Amino acid sequence: MPKLTIVAHVTAKVDQQDLVHSELKKLIAPTREEDGCVQYDLHRDNSDPAHFMFYETWDSRELWQQHMGSQHLKDFLTATDGAVEELNVFEMTMVK
Repeated sequence: MPKLTIVAHVTAKVDQQDLVHSELKKLIAPTREEDGCVQYDLHRDNSDPAHFMFYETWDSRELWQQHMGSQHLKDFLTATDGAVEELNVFEMTMVK
């Protein structure tokens, strides 16, 4: 079965970008410890510091779905309530 690639774009409200950045960084360590997480890397746009992107690889969609229900992700959503302008998540599969 092919691995699942997730590309998640998060755009913070301009006056909230430091908060969102801090809270996004808190997701990295616990997520990398989750079953099925192969890669979980946070990036920040060089020309727009309010724009962040996670590039993720998961062993399966089911394991990624478990991540989506994790407590640390729920904590992120609570901590950044009203601070995120836009959130787009794309489920992808590598083309060979």
